[in-house]
Amino acid sequence: MVGRRTKLKEDTRFRVLRLLEENPEMSQRELAEAVGISVGSAHYVLNALIERGMVKLGNFSASQDKRRYAYFLTPKGAAEKAAITGRFLARKLEEYEALKREIDELKGEVGESLGSNGAATEPSQGRHD
Repeated sequence: MVGRRTKLKEDTRFRVLRLLEENPEMSQRELAEAVGISVGSAHYVLNALIERGMVKLGNFSASQDKRRYAYFLTPKGAAEKAAITGRFLARKLEEYEALKREIDELKGEVGESLGSNGAATEPSQGRHD
């Protein structure tokens, strides 16, 4: 079984690859904000993807600031994204089904405590005027 930490790392990698495929010119700061991680974490993930040959670093040609980079998915990165997408979708469907079961259970519990008119029933208490 895959650990929670491994799943989170894969979810982060999936989101980064997906965002870069859509917008290779995202800055590390923009990427971090979109994924919900720190800029340092975004830097770490990007470097790991570059080292593994999944992302290629290029200059962002339209920028006046030549220190800006563009991050392009390589064929290996596109294949990895496709594989991760399948696992991500399966995991999210499992989470959805579990959440749906929990909601149904809660609805049942709430339904038991509601009267026929939909108002919550409370134990009868004597009135003390």
